[in-house]
Amino acid sequence: MRRLPQYAALAAYVVFLAFPLLWLLSTALKTPQEMALADPTWIPREPTLANFTDAFGEQDLVGAAARSLGVALASSVVTVVISLPAAYAMARYRGLVNKIAIGWVLVSQVFPFILIIIPLFMILRDLELVNTLPGLVVVHVTFTLPFALWMLQGYVRAVPPELEEAAAVDGATRLRSIVSVVAPLLAPGVVATLLFAFISSWNEFMFALVILQNPDVMTLPLTLVRFTGPEGVARLGPLAAASLMATIPSLIFFAIIQRRLKSGLMAGAVKG
Repeated sequence: MRRLPQYAALAAYVVFLAFPLLWLLSTALKTPQEMALADPTWIPREPTLANFTDAFGEQDLVGAAARSLGVALASSVVTVVISLPAAYAMARYRGLVNKIAIGWVLVSQVFPFILIIIPLFMILRDLELVNTLPGLVVVHVTFTLPFALWMLQGYVRAVPPELEEAAAVDGATRLRSIVSVVAPLLAPGVVATLLFAFISSWNEFMFALVILQNPDVMTLPLTLVRFTGPEGVARLGPLAAASLMATIPSLIFFAIIQRRLKSGLMAGAVKG
């Protein structure tokens, strides 16, 4: 009973966070007549799955989701593969070049993406990567890499260098100490970076809008925009149903890897 206020506050906070998703579900289950009421209803009076049927019938949601999933997975993996060794070098080696690199990472976050989208488009055009998913992967990696570098650099600095020195005393090479000692300690940081890169790529809209003009290669955010009428008025029912389906992959991805955010903090510090 003493913890009842804490649980009540936690439940209220969860409901607050989940409200947009619950309202999206409610809208997706309503009929057009119920959505047109002046006083909106919280719970659908006559729940229907017609909006889901219309959404899948009007647009290729499965194909768009598969393309978005491929782009998000590829960009997140490439981001981690590039940023992890670079972050280790930035955190462990101190010098003028390192300071310049860190400063450039910070400066790159100052510019709004609208300033870099035109140069990126021109580069992709010269490389014949416009209207291609690999070109979108390159852009997403370019967009997420600076923040991933800064994030992983903090995790590397949190690992005491004495652990590597102790491994070196036991005869381990630098590569061996990195793989056996440092890498397990960085697992939560790697997972957090993967999650950040995946969600950023999955939800990204503006770069995809500029680079992809062919409907056959459009990602899911671009496909959702097509649920509009000739006058630009969105069809709320199918749009809500499609948007609800679009949230499922990111929720599944987070549910799979969320345990790695809590485990592995001291796994590499135990000598076998």
